[in-house]
Amino acid sequence: MSSTTRRTALTRLAALGLGTTPLLAAAQGDATAWPTRPIKLMVGFPPGGSTDGPVRVLAESVGRLLKQPIVIENKTGAGGTMPAVALQTAAPDGYTLGISSLGMYRLPYTTDNRWSPDADITHIVGLTGYAFGIAVPADSPYKSWADYVTAAKAKPGQITYATPGVATTNHLTMERISRAAGIQLNHIPYKGTAESMQALLAHQVDSAAETSGWAPYVKEGRMRLLVVWAPKRMASFPDVPTLRDVGIPIAETSPWGLIGPKGMPPAVVKRLHDAFKQAMEEVPFKQALARYEMEPQYMGTADFQAFAGKTMKQQKEILDTLGLSKR
Repeated sequence: MSSTTRRTALTRLAALGLGTTPLLAAAQGDATAWPTRPIKLMVGFPPGGSTDGPVRVLAESVGRLLKQPIVIENKTGAGGTMPAVALQTAAPDGYTLGISSLGMYRLPYTTDNRWSPDADITHIVGLTGYAFGIAVPADSPYKSWADYVTAAKAKPGQITYATPGVATTNHLTMERISRAAGIQLNHIPYKGTAESMQALLAHQVDSAAETSGWAPYVKEGRMRLLVVWAPKRMASFPDVPTLRDVGIPIAETSPWGLIGPKGMPPAVVKRLHDAFKQAMEEVPFKQALARYEMEPQYMGTADFQAFAGKTMKQQKEILDTLGLSKR
């Protein structure tokens, strides 16, 4: 196309009211004209939990920074992996985003999906990780992890534990813990943390392997925390041992962050990264995390992308060890 023809085409576009600046900006990957409308952010877990709560606080701050609202959509099911699945058909324009889950890195080995989480997802910024632990009702006969293990050995397969679903990090880690401790437990899957917590309070299960939805109940004296999965003891529960403290060489925080469709413009990725990183450093987000015994776990775009590939290999090894991999 000659320069004269190109100028004529752009002039016609302007006359049609389409404007030239946004089109040129999009073609050149310039994010200065972005965003011009609300951004959808999909969360794979129900409202009010240890994922949804902090994300809503973060979204409010980021919306202020980008001058466009971040609209949360709770897309639940499949162990928190629904946002990643939905991103496979979303336009890579920065207006449809999701929150990652560790479970999405297992999908190539547990389902028949034909996409890869490291190659077909844009990893934008790592945000935080969960605080996991095993809780029992306050009136449970299990006063310690040692009591729990002793009872499990005396009654193989009879002690029940709740999780937010089959093949979730909670479930797989409990399988690893059981093997390390030489015990057999009975897994009872629920649809989310809120459900499993209510089941535990109602004594429908003996224990729950959960993210920190148990924290307020433990503080209120309605639940007892037997062991945590963090690398170090939690400041709020300094007397509760870690798995390593009780001789099990496992630590799990299940890091998660902001993801988008494959092929997003690098300039838009950078704007999102910078806005979320700035919001992560603000007091409201840190306070929201603290309510769930969580801390910021920042990963830049390159590090988060590298984390994806590394984590896929780790999850494949775990699934192979447990005999749960389809490939």
